[in-house]
Amino acid sequence: MTADPRGALANLVSAFERHLEASSSKRGEDDPTVIAAYDDLADAFAAYDEALLDAYGEMTPLDIYDGEDDDELDDHSDEDGDAGVYSGLDDADYEDDDAESEATSGTNSTQH
Repeated sequence: MTADPRGALANLVSAFERHLEASSSKRGEDDPTVIAAYDDLADAFAAYDEALLDAYGEMTPLDIYDGEDDDELDDHSDEDGDAGVYSGLDDADYEDDDAESEATSGTNSTQH
């Protein structure tokens, strides 16, 4: 029997919300509520992915990391050479974007 992708998506969103709630009130590293919410989230994701595949022949670009095989992780090399973890755009990226948008629009961001 093919599951309804929309229903599976609703269950997945609910599982994300329960995981967030459990995580926000976590009581230690091995909190059983967080572990159960984690497992439920993984199950809901797998059900959604399967329903999507069955109904439309499509899959999400995500995979569940089980922690057993570190080779599963992509090797995202250090593209910008800063040897850090990606945490969004840095100030230089924002400055480049601002200068480029001002040059193309012909306006100055300080004008009102």
